[in-house]
Order: sequence, then structure tokens, then C-alpha cells
Amino acid sequence: MIRFHNTLSGKVEEFVPIEPGRVKLYTCGPTVYDYPHIGNWRAYIFEDLLKRFLRYRGFDVTHVMNITDVDDKTIKGAAAKGMSLEDYTRPYIEAFHAERDGLNVQPADHYPRATEADNIQGMVAIIKSLLDKGYAYRKDGSVYFAIGKFPAYGRLSKINLEDLRPGSRGDADDYEKDSVHDFALWKAPKKGEPVWETEIGPGRPGWHIECSAMSSRFLGLTFDIHCGGVDNIFPHHENEIAQSEAANGVKFVNYWLHCHHLIVDGEKMSKSKGNFYRLSDILAKGYAPEEVRFLLLSTHYRKMINFTDEALAQARTSRNRIRNLLFELRHVERDVPPVPAMAQAIETARAGFAAGLEDDLNISEALAALFELVRSVNTVVSRGELGREDAGSVIDLVTDIDDHVLACLTQDAPAPADADALEAWVREKIETRQKARAEKDFRQADEIRRALLEAGIVLEDTKDGVRWKKAGPAKP
Repeated sequence: MIRFHNTLSGKVEEFVPIEPGRVKLYTCGPTVYDYPHIGNWRAYIFEDLLKRFLRYRGFDVTHVMNITDVDDKTIKGAAAKGMSLEDYTRPYIEAFHAERDGLNVQPADHYPRATEADNIQGMVAIIKSLLDKGYAYRKDGSVYFAIGKFPAYGRLSKINLEDLRPGSRGDADDYEKDSVHDFALWKAPKKGEPVWETEIGPGRPGWHIECSAMSSRFLGLTFDIHCGGVDNIFPHHENEIAQSEAANGVKFVNYWLHCHHLIVDGEKMSKSKGNFYRLSDILAKGYAPEEVRFLLLSTHYRKMINFTDEALAQARTSRNRIRNLLFELRHVERDVPPVPAMAQAIETARAGFAAGLEDDLNISEALAALFELVRSVNTVVSRGELGREDAGSVIDLVTDIDDHVLACLTQDAPAPADADALEAWVREKIETRQKARAEKDFRQADEIRRALLEAGIVLEDTKDGVRWKKAGPAKP
């Protein structure tokens, strides 16, 4: 049984899709007024983990991610540079797709843009319905949603309308969390802004109406899961619910999943504080995209993540524990019978990994199951009891989990020429051997030396400590 925390109910609920075996998923994509930052990628990687796990469990997932290429920010940015919206947003869209691929995020099935003619028509159709039903009204050439006409407003964000005295109008696409007012569905023409000639008059869409139109176009009036960051809950997702359900008369979304903020060194990320990072800034420090992905997915999506150099270094260390094991397993040559306990350890890890993610994507529990397997296998290896068949079974499990879900472990598993990975692996083996010798477990110490020798590594015990060198290429 898969369970998710549903923001709408505030509870962890069993996940039951509308159509058995199929999941319709909508995630809020980039507003392309700038390049994506590391906080954006925290959300997109959480959503990728969700989608990958659902597919891993056999669901056919249809994923739609919008691209907001017209709103207050994109219009302001384009105007400042004297460019068309299309020319201004193009490099940011291209950067998003390039970084997505670099972080092994699976592409969505559809990337609708707000400016596409079909989507503008869909927005107009919803607004016409809201006007006809009395949920919307015209004022000074714009069309607004009257939240006082929709009694269910506030269910998602738990906002009390009576306490916050709604009724004023807001033209901004976004507004402060303590400010509740009627929001713009369609904005009257302004000098220097793009204009669409439509049945409801000339103008351009407000931000919130865009997602309602694009999600219904591809997923239907009611779909399974809608994701985003906690900052999207209000006003954006609250407004999506109001306009969609008022227009269509049916429930908009069954499950709402929201990830928490990313902070940097304990503070909110801000260009003025000098702690604002793009992916390229992190890669320039020498980290691999897979290490960044490992860090961003290794904290539960509903917990705040503190992005620091120490956290990146720890992610590298943790990830290398698995990579180093795979490196060693690929060089196991012993033709010995399978160890019965090894098969059990593999199945325990497989079941524990799946059980963790079934429990509201509890990635900590899932990774713990994987690292327990690493510990068990290392113990068997150090005793010289692991044969090629068992080694292959462990490799198959880790590869399967990584190919389908994690996507950050095996893509660049260390080869003998990978100096940094080789150094880390050898040092870890030397430390384990030193501990075994201190405990007078000379059999284990000898087995570690022999395993290293088989991988082309010679140890030298000197009065100044243990040294090592390559004896030649590792055996295939």
C-alpha cells in the first residue's frame, strides 16, 4: 500500500488512483524569467522521485509540467531588455531542459506553455464559464474571481476568510501570504504588455488561470496528484482549486503533495546575501551532478533541507560508499557457492527500500535499507566468502533501484582510472583492515589485503603507517 501526505486533508492517506494502474500527475514548472536555482531543483527532483517510484511500482504515469512564459516577471524582464517575450524566455527554457537532463530528471510527457494558442483558448473558456456562473466579474477591462462566492476557499491553505476580510482586488500575479483578495483571471491591456484578442475582450491571462487550463487540457477535469513547493500552496494552488471547481463543478485534484523549502547555510537563499546558487555554481566547486541529486533527494520532501558545503561533502561520501562497493563487486572472481544469508540480505534490502518509499516517500528509510545491505556485503567480502554469483546479484539489485528510482549511483560508477574514487575505496579498506588488526582479527585483515591485491592494489606496512600503490590494472 502506497501512502502520501495530502495537504488538502492534512493527513497521510492511502493512494488510490482514479483509474487503476494509471496516474495523472501535474507539477508546477518554471516561471522562465531567470535561470533555475538550486531551490527549484529540490522541488523538481522530489517530483522526479515520486514519478520514478510510481513507475517502479508498475503505474503508467502521465506527467504534465507547465512552463510559465507570460506573467508579471517575464513581462517586466523582457521590457527591461527591449526583447519579445519569446526571445527573452528562450534561453531560460533551454537552460531548464539542459540542467534537467544533467540531473537525470525524467522529462515530463507534456510541457505546455502559457502563451500557446490552445492554452489561451482554454483559459478563456474557463473564464467565460466563471462569468456565466457568477463566480467572476468585470472591472476596468479586467476579470476577477470573487472568492466570497466560493465558500470552500481556504481548504488547502487552511486560511480563514472571515479573519482576513477578503473583498479587495489584486492585480499582481503573486501576493503576500497574509493578503487575501479577489484575484485577476484576465488582465486589461496595458502599454508595453502582450495582448490577446479573445471572446472575453483583449488582454492577457493572470498567473493562476494558466495552470487550471493546462492541467485540464491534458489530464481532464479531475486528476490524481498535483505537486509543488510549500510556497505554492497559497495563493497559487488555492486559487487553482477555486477557479477550477467553480467552473467545472467537480473536484479538481485528489492528492496534493508539497515539498518544503531549501535554505543555504541556515538562511533563506538570496542574491543580496551572496548565498544564491545555480547548479552551475555547485558544479564549479567540483561536485558532480549526481552528487547534487543525491543530496537533494536524500532529505524527506516535507522536511526543510539545509544546503551546505558540509552536506554536499557528506552526500559525496555516502554515495561513494555504494559506488566503492560496486567497484569491488565487479572485480570479485571467486567461484564459490552462493551464501544463503546473502540472498536474504538482498531481498530484505529490496523490500525495505520499497517499503520506505511506500510510506510517503520516506527516502531516509529507503536509503537505510540500501546502506544496511552495503554493510552486510562488505562484511562478507572482507571474510572472503563472496563469490561472483552473489556479487552479480547485489550489482543487479543496486542497478535496478538506481536505474528506475534514484538515478544518481551507477551512472559513473568508479573505474580503476577514477583516481578520486579509487583513493576513497582503498582508504576505506585500509581503515577496516587496521581495525581488524587492532581487534586481532588477522584472518579478516589478510582477506582485505588479498582482495586489494586482486584489484591491483599492493599494501606496504611501514613504521610510518600503511602505504599503497597500484600493481597494474585491475582484473576485468
